[in-house]
Amino acid sequence: MNSARLHHFAQEFGVPDDFFLCRQVLEYEEAEQLVTAATNADGREHRLSPEAAKAWKEMHAAALNSGISLFIVSAFRSVQRQAELIRRKLAAGQSITEVLSVSALPGCSEHHTGNAVDVGTAGYALLETEFEQSPAFAWLTDNAASFGFYLSFPRGNPYGYNFEPWHWCYRKG
Repeated sequence: MNSARLHHFAQEFGVPDDFFLCRQVLEYEEAEQLVTAATNADGREHRLSPEAAKAWKEMHAAALNSGISLFIVSAFRSVQRQAELIRRKLAAGQSITEVLSVSALPGCSEHHTGNAVDVGTAGYALLETEFEQSPAFAWLTDNAASFGFYLSFPRGNPYGYNFEPWHWCYRKG
């Protein structure tokens, strides 16, 4: 385990002892500088690091020029917000094993970096694997890397997370 913070959350949530041995879990610091990357129709702002926000806006415009609708479902998420989400899932009766197959332990989410986006498109359920069948996913697969975005959790990823075709992360350089 990498830090006291991870140890705290592992104890609070009853994470199995072998969790960190079985999965290649990475720890991330929270972004210190964030800017608004997009605002949904309901007024909800999605914040990213300045570099990721610039890349998102460029990628979004290129997708639109190709007739592809992309929107941000989720972007920056604090460590405390991640902990709240896990507490809510546990309170709803999910086991910690179930929760950690779809949600990162607080401190281990790429969303903390301000570089990760969960992407949606019109006509497809949000945060569901059916997104893989969308023209938006095909477009992202072909084009996202040219804007610095990569699919973080393909099938069989070493982190132990379920396949998430909607989750893309900006990597500098």
